[in-house]
Amino acid sequence: MSIPKTQTAVVFEKHNGPLLVKRDHPVVQQKDLKPGEALVRVAYSGVCHTDLHALKGDWPAAPKLPLVGGHEGAGHIVAIADNTTTNLKVGDAVGIKWLADSCLNCEVCREGQEATCAQARTSGYSDDGSFQQYAVSFTRHLTPIPDGLDLAQAAPILCAGVTVWKAIKQSNTKPGDFILIAGAGGGLGHLAVQYAAAMSLRVIAVDTGADKKSLTAQYGAETFIDFKEPGDFIAKVKAASGGLGPHAAVMASSGGAAYAQALEYLRPHGTLVAVGLPPDTFINANVFWTVFKALRIVGSYVGNRQDAIEALDFAARGKVKAEIQLEDLANLEDVYRRMENYQISGRIVLKC
Repeated sequence: MSIPKTQTAVVFEKHNGPLLVKRDHPVVQQKDLKPGEALVRVAYSGVCHTDLHALKGDWPAAPKLPLVGGHEGAGHIVAIADNTTTNLKVGDAVGIKWLADSCLNCEVCREGQEATCAQARTSGYSDDGSFQQYAVSFTRHLTPIPDGLDLAQAAPILCAGVTVWKAIKQSNTKPGDFILIAGAGGGLGHLAVQYAAAMSLRVIAVDTGADKKSLTAQYGAETFIDFKEPGDFIAKVKAASGGLGPHAAVMASSGGAAYAQALEYLRPHGTLVAVGLPPDTFINANVFWTVFKALRIVGSYVGNRQDAIEALDFAARGKVKAEIQLEDLANLEDVYRRMENYQISGRIVLKC
C-alpha cells in the first residue's frame, strides 16, 4: 500500500494557538514505526471538549508541544511495524481512542482499569492524535470497528460513547431506575441519553434550549428540564423522578455549574457520576447528608478496551447513533469557537 511522504494536519505550537493547518506535515513511514505501532489512515475524527482543553493548556497536566490534537479517529490500518504481535492486519477498520497505550502489566491494567495506568499515553495530548490524515498509534489499544458501522458514526463513540457507557455502568442503576443526564444535548450527553434508554433507564435530560429538548426527546429522554428557566430546579428534578430524586446523575456537562446542586437532588443511596471536566471546579459535599443519605460520588474517566468494544456494538446494532455534523479538518478553529460558545448540538466530526 502506497504511503505518502506528507499530509494535512492541524498543529499548535503554543497554548491558545494559533492553529496551523499544515499541508506538508510529515508522514511516518513503515520502516520508521516502532514494534507495537501501526499507521492509521484517519478518515474521520470527532472533536471533543478535551481537545479544546489541550489547546488552552488549562488542565493541571499540560500536553506536549507542538501537538496534533484529536482522539476520536476512525480509519484503516495502512502499515504495521516489523516485529509486532497483533491480531490486526493492514486494511482493518480501527479506532484511535483517548487512551493510546498502557503497560497492561501493572495492578490497575490487570484489573481492567488501564486508563489510570501510571504509564498511560494519550492520543492528542501526550502523543499526536487524529487531527491528521495519517496517525501513529499502538496496536494493543486500537479498537476494531465492527463491519457495517459507518466510520463517521464510529468516531464519536471512541471517546464520547465509551466514556458515557462506562459512566452508566458505574452508576449503580438497574432497568426502571431514574437517571439524570446533565449536559444531555451535548456531545457526551446525547449519547448518554441513548445508552441509558437502551438499558431501560428512565432518563431526565438537563440542558437548555428548544433544539436540545427536541434532540433528547428523539433519543429517549422521558423528561427535559431547561436549567435556564425560572423556578426551583431541585423541585423540578424530584417531581420528574417520583418525588425522591433520581437514582443516579451523570455529569456530562463541561460547565462547572452542573455539579453545584447534584448531591441535593439525588434520592437516598443515589450515585453522582463525575464525567465532565470543567477547570477549577469542586464538588461540595455536606458530610452529614452524604452519610445520612448514603450517597455515592464516583469519578468515571474513560472506558477500558472491552468497554470500547461494547460501546461500538450498541452503535453497530442501531441502538445508539451519534448526532453528527460533518466538517472539513481545516475548520477546526471555527469548531472550537462554537464549542466555547455552547453553539454545538451533538458532535462535530471532521473529514480528514
